[in-house]
Amino acid sequence: MTTFVIVHGAGGSGWEWHRVAGELRGRGHDVVAPDLPCEDETAGLAEYADTVVAAVQERARTAPGRPSPGEGPARLVVVAHSLGGFTAPQVAERLGADRLVLVAGMVPLPGETGGQWWETSGYQRAARERADRDGVVARMDTDEEVVATFMHDLEPALTAEALQRGRDQAGRPMSDPWPLTAWPDVPTSYLIFGDDRFFPPEFLRRMVRERLGIDADEMPGSHAAYLSRPAELAERLVAYAGPTT
Repeated sequence: MTTFVIVHGAGGSGWEWHRVAGELRGRGHDVVAPDLPCEDETAGLAEYADTVVAAVQERARTAPGRPSPGEGPARLVVVAHSLGGFTAPQVAERLGADRLVLVAGMVPLPGETGGQWWETSGYQRAARERADRDGVVARMDTDEEVVATFMHDLEPALTAEALQRGRDQAGRPMSDPWPLTAWPDVPTSYLIFGDDRFFPPEFLRRMVRERLGIDADEMPGSHAAYLSRPAELAERLVAYAGPTT
């Protein structure tokens, strides 16, 4: 059994991963997917990490028979989406995770803020190149633009619910310097969503090589592939949770 700890992205919630969670539980695994305090203007990266760690500890306390992190046969895999990449490495280090998986996730450098990341990671340059080449520009001023940018492959009913459940994102996590002095000593995998209109796949492949020194994997899907392709994503996560080599 593996416990998958999900760290959602900006303005999101644990609900976004409910379809993947159902697939994982159906395969005999456990899932912890807390809501981050993303609407709290006083909450920064430390508070985000505390929220996730507390949720994992609470699950261990209230789920008899399931070993605590670092104890017994269960494996612990921390999964981060988008802005969750700034929180998940802290969580993985604190809990002694067996693996860290970023899915379309931001990869920070020590001391870098989320606000700086857009330029220092090469994202802005990649977005400009894509706009010049393909005419694709990530916009989010209206619901229609949000759908076109983030969730263009969802069924209409699911799209409507996802929009309804969206939350405001406070700015504090974008201004906090990433607190770790180095990437944690945890085996790390990276999964790109090949139809992502927000984070261009070619940009992610380059960033992952430069910042993590690994080659990213890829599967189809929009930035919200956790909703549009839950079974395939769950299979990928289970594969990543296999024995560390």
